[in-house]
Amino acid sequence: MPRFAANLSMMFTEHPFLDRFEAAAAAGFDAVEFLFPYDYPANEIAGRRCAAGVEQALFNLPPGDWAKGERGLAALPERKAEFRQSVRTALAYAAVICAPRLHMMAGLADPGSERHRAAYRDSLAFAADAAADEGVTVLIEPINGRDMPGYFLDDFDSAAELITDLGRDNIRLQFDIYHRQVLRGDVLRGLEALLPLIGHVQIASVPHRQEPGSGELDDFRILAALDALGYRGFVGCEYRPRAATLEGLGWMGRVPRA
Repeated sequence: MPRFAANLSMMFTEHPFLDRFEAAAAAGFDAVEFLFPYDYPANEIAGRRCAAGVEQALFNLPPGDWAKGERGLAALPERKAEFRQSVRTALAYAAVICAPRLHMMAGLADPGSERHRAAYRDSLAFAADAAADEGVTVLIEPINGRDMPGYFLDDFDSAAELITDLGRDNIRLQFDIYHRQVLRGDVLRGLEALLPLIGHVQIASVPHRQEPGSGELDDFRILAALDALGYRGFVGCEYRPRAATLEGLGWMGRVPRA
């Protein structure tokens, strides 16, 4: 059976952020993830995580000005210095919170632009080299343009090619089942083909990004396939509950056990 990580940016929002760690633990999760920790001191988050007894699966590098619509800095050559500082900031947080993985958001840019492709490649190499010194893995995630119009990394093949080409042991693919279905479909074959590159999996139903089992995919078959393929990492529950979080957790009891 997969190990699930509650995404605290989307789940348990009935509670203030710092109280969501305990809420997730009480609901049976043994790990958490979230988008960004930077509004809180790292030691305060670490204390809440440790008190709740949950692992930290991952969080994201600073994305720029999220409130103004920015969605990462890595593909933006004019933001190179800011991006590199964001890597240092994220790694400092990761060291305190004990996060072994960081997701590097690409930003809004033209994937056909050589200038932006070169900047993204340079950013990923820089982040991976800096993270390697701390024992941290850098994840990249293709995101669909329906949810995030204009996002630079919108193709699984391009992501896999870049990971292979850079050849860093600590660069891995974040395979979001929801984004994969919207972008391309063929989820089971994608998981099978890309498994050697995958460092983290996320799940939500399609098309409404709600609880697994409530959409067009057989999410339970997909989770069983992950087990059969030998995936032993976390599956992040990056979905928006239809109602109160606890009311929607019945799907976890339907997950096949290996």
